[in-house]
Amino acid sequence: MEPRVLDVVRADHRGGVERDPEEHHLRARARHAAGRSVGAEAQGEGLVDFDFSADQYGLRDEARRFLEKQCPVSHVREFLDDKAGWSRDLWKQMADLGWMALPFPEQYGGLGQSFLDLVLLLGELGRSLAPVPFLSSVAMAGQVILAHGSEEQRARLLPGIASGDRIAALAVSEQPQGFGGTSIDMHPTQDGDTWHLNGEKKYVLDAPAADLFVVAACVGDQNRWFVVEEGARVTPQTTYDPTRGAGSVSFDDAVADPLEAPFLFPGLQLATAAVCAEMIGAAEKILDMTVEYSKQREQFGRPIGSFQAIKHKCAEMATELEAARAAAYYACWAVASGAEDAALSSHIAKSYCSDQLAHLAGEGVQGHGGIAFTWEHDMHLYLKRIKTAQVFLGDGPYHRERIARIVGL
Repeated sequence: MEPRVLDVVRADHRGGVERDPEEHHLRARARHAAGRSVGAEAQGEGLVDFDFSADQYGLRDEARRFLEKQCPVSHVREFLDDKAGWSRDLWKQMADLGWMALPFPEQYGGLGQSFLDLVLLLGELGRSLAPVPFLSSVAMAGQVILAHGSEEQRARLLPGIASGDRIAALAVSEQPQGFGGTSIDMHPTQDGDTWHLNGEKKYVLDAPAADLFVVAACVGDQNRWFVVEEGARVTPQTTYDPTRGAGSVSFDDAVADPLEAPFLFPGLQLATAAVCAEMIGAAEKILDMTVEYSKQREQFGRPIGSFQAIKHKCAEMATELEAARAAAYYACWAVASGAEDAALSSHIAKSYCSDQLAHLAGEGVQGHGGIAFTWEHDMHLYLKRIKTAQVFLGDGPYHRERIARIVGL
């Protein structure tokens, strides 16, 4: 039997940080290998250690072993022709392990950990191309509810998400392609104390699996989040990435419950950081596959990895990956801890991950040669996962424009 999260994360070390009981919705800060919160605290000679804890690395290792056994790419391929398909069996096993409950407070059915504890787990799910709505439900929509919802909303909605019995999806953009300043133009109407939504959201990740939607809409000159539990109609979409479901979601006078916090962007920053964390795992697998292939494939009586052109290509891929990893992990810490540069760091991470990891994926295909262009080889699935994530919640140019605004241009 695979160990549950509680077997990996010690019961006497839930969260690794002290929390104000009145601020249970706030995220934990980064921890060093011993599990103590460091955040911006100096370690040793004025250094700051942003490494993950031993428990977090342990969870990553357990997740990799589990997914290699239960979610090989052959399992992913079973769902490629089904636009609404996802692995319910794998989802149930993940729920039994406590993965969905990991980042939520115990009073909402969670394990009392934090957003940071999701980071390495998201990477492993990206590495395996797991056909489950974990990113959407737990790491994006669930975190938005936790961060911006009222006590009543959190108590009502989060236990179902934490158990895996309910699946939430984040509905943001109304544009069929891309993401920009005009992506959110849905205006709710109010009748007394009741709000209603009309319109359609495009490319809602994991929409076919969801029974709960967290929707971005405009109220006056502000954008804010609404929860829709009934009255949404989902139309599955064929997308470039066949390894995960997506769909357009139509609202016809659907009753919408506004989340308590009247702002949007902190939730988007959390979602953006989560996407980057998952991209790191997929990119890591691409590099591993390319290096392994370059050791096995021979030309002129030698492994192609011994030639400078291939050797340097792999070295450049490794450089891109590590730079993207640093940007993504820092962004996850910044948005989780509410750091002053949370917005800036999330835009930097997505800008860099979008461009450089897409380039890395292309180089991985080139490193394999013609075989990577065949349907039977797995490389194209990883390329499609990265290329779709490249534009999800904004591509490089969009995030660089946001960076320019933040720095005063």
